[in-house]
Amino acid sequence: MSNATKRYPQGIMSTCCIHWDERFQFAETIFRRTVRHSLTATPHLYVFGTAGEGYAITDQQFDQIVKAFASEMHSGGAEPMVGIIHLSLGTMLERIRRSRDLGVTRFQVSLPSWAALSDRELFLFFDQVCDSFPDCQFMHYNLPRTKRLVTGKEYGKLAAAHPNLVATKNCGDSLSLLQGLVEQAPQLQHFLSEAGYVYGSMFGECSILASFIMNWPKLNALLEAGKRRDIATATAINREINIVIQTLFEAVPDGRIDGSYDKLFEKMYDPEVPLRLLPPYVGSTDDEFHTFVRLLGERLPDWIPASILH
Repeated sequence: MSNATKRYPQGIMSTCCIHWDERFQFAETIFRRTVRHSLTATPHLYVFGTAGEGYAITDQQFDQIVKAFASEMHSGGAEPMVGIIHLSLGTMLERIRRSRDLGVTRFQVSLPSWAALSDRELFLFFDQVCDSFPDCQFMHYNLPRTKRLVTGKEYGKLAAAHPNLVATKNCGDSLSLLQGLVEQAPQLQHFLSEAGYVYGSMFGECSILASFIMNWPKLNALLEAGKRRDIATATAINREINIVIQTLFEAVPDGRIDGSYDKLFEKMYDPEVPLRLLPPYVGSTDDEFHTFVRLLGERLPDWIPASILH
């Protein structure tokens, strides 16, 4: 399938973490600064995935953060994408409507996760979301936490029914899953983890969901290698990514939620970035941050921003 038939452009997409002060109030100044910095690397930014604590925020926090995010993105000439995670479909629709009133037209939605949706419920969910907002574009965040993974075949049917379903976000690296996504729902842009992109790019056009944002040149090199199907270069970069992951889990060893890791990467660019997460989730500590930087500097120094190597 040619690039012209994709509903969303190819590229690298990245989350913007949400920052909290000592009283767990939104640290807006730091957040706006990190959004501006991220925009220097890619225009494809979103808030409220797992790393962005979209599962933990109140409606008041949601509105406050969306307003700040949309303002910075529009000022930077980019379109904001807002993640919608909730157990209640009604609340999801309300949040989409309020965000649209702020000029947001791109959304990342996850399935309600109190129980796994049946086939009928899956298609009803997309009917309710996509058909209620025909002037908006939707990316589906496909993750095991929702108790059901959508297949490439199902995405093909959903895309045929909903022209404003434009993309998916998948962190798995199963070869059969990735092949199904790219080949059975070719009109959608599939954003894959770095390892998943290495495999997915063998089957057709796909994109990168950036996890390791402290080295944008490597991520851009990986994107270009996938475009030309240069497996040797892509796998060489992925070997380095595996070292980053191993080092990360040595420094922060007890299996925390995504944001505790992603904020370490943002802190490499801005030392004022706080590492705390909304309770009851536990973020990384400053000591763990310094351990990670030290170990990675010994193993892969070109993955560390030059500003903190000295």
